[in-house]
Amino acid sequence: MAASPSIPEHEHRRQLRRAIIASTIGTAIEWYDFFLYSIVTGLVFAKLFFPNSDPLVGTLQAFLIYAVGFVARPVGAAIFGHYGDRIGRKSTLIATLLLMGLATFAVAFVPTYESIGIWGAVILTVLRFIQGIGVGGEWGGSVLMSMEWTRTNAHRGFAASWPQFGVPAGLFLANLAVLAFSQMSGDAFLAWGWRVPFALSIVLVAIGLYIRLRILETPVFARLAQEQRIERTPALEVIKRQPREILLSALLRMGEQAPFYVFTAFVFAYGVTALKVSQDFLLTSVLVASVLSFVTIPLCGHLSDRIGRKRMYLLGAAAMAVFGYVYFALLDTGNPVWIFIAIVLSLVPHDMMYGPQAALIAESFTGRLRYSGASLGYQLASVIAGGPAPLIATAIFARYHSGYAIAGYILFCALVSLASTWMLEDYTNKDISQEHHYSPAAS
Repeated sequence: MAASPSIPEHEHRRQLRRAIIASTIGTAIEWYDFFLYSIVTGLVFAKLFFPNSDPLVGTLQAFLIYAVGFVARPVGAAIFGHYGDRIGRKSTLIATLLLMGLATFAVAFVPTYESIGIWGAVILTVLRFIQGIGVGGEWGGSVLMSMEWTRTNAHRGFAASWPQFGVPAGLFLANLAVLAFSQMSGDAFLAWGWRVPFALSIVLVAIGLYIRLRILETPVFARLAQEQRIERTPALEVIKRQPREILLSALLRMGEQAPFYVFTAFVFAYGVTALKVSQDFLLTSVLVASVLSFVTIPLCGHLSDRIGRKRMYLLGAAAMAVFGYVYFALLDTGNPVWIFIAIVLSLVPHDMMYGPQAALIAESFTGRLRYSGASLGYQLASVIAGGPAPLIATAIFARYHSGYAIAGYILFCALVSLASTWMLEDYTNKDISQEHHYSPAAS
């Protein structure tokens, strides 16, 4: 049953803390699952599931499976966005956690090419698609669970940034797990050690499930349910009534999401093959970068409450436009110190956008359609930005053999973000608990 919209202030503060903790930990677990796949793709999957391919071709084939998860994310956004706006944020978040966790656990037991030929890659593709559906429904609910418990406009960006904090937390855990098990002697990591971090995800799922079962429904959804203003087909309604906001939400993410997967997934293939540095060095560098994001993501969310969501986001997109060239200039020195600095700093311009992004997107949609609209806008970017990014980066490098050519791709994505963010309305200081944007359809 949904919680009453009117609860005592002390209880409200307690539920806000619980909601933020549950959203952040749950999101961290789901992103651990997703990033674990990303990291292992660049290090292991090409060798185990496409052993007869040229190394570069095998990497491309492995990243194609990786991209399937991104194609699935808008599907998950539509499915779980519908239920999130129909039955509530809490129940939907429990379902996404279970779906994602069980699919990740199953990856630990997929037979390789040596055992069952190409069917191993087929099974991986199916599990990756299921992972994508789970993540596609996760983000919107986590953000709304935090944001819709805030009673004032003054801290909405900060509260909504905490589920975003789950991304570097998941990245940290995934890199730490792979780094730990990659220390195994001989070929043990390639033979079976890579499977253990996937199997361990079931423990994290149990922890996340326990936490999420203890939170209440958000006051915003509770009020909508109490006033019988639940939309029958929210996903269809938001596409019909707010298509502009969905499109702009997807496009503004290009300068954030595409570079992120260049910096955290493609860098493993680039570092090992082009720069000839060890995978452990790269894992450690990304690990440190994710720790820095523990600070920069909530800080940028907080700053967006002070200077405005759009202004903060535009600053981040402008920084990203320049940083791609700095990043590859430092990597291509071949000096481990400069490579380390480049990787550690790579997520700072990303976080300048990612911190305020949750509130910027979610605030753009009216309450009864918010889960569906925010999820669709956010996850559609996966098809045009996140999923193709390592593939595009690999293809660009195969043709031009230059990191600067990849930096040009990052520049293009940043310019798209600048233009689309400029066109989106800023709701930083506006009340989002009431209906806005349109008059609700008659019952």
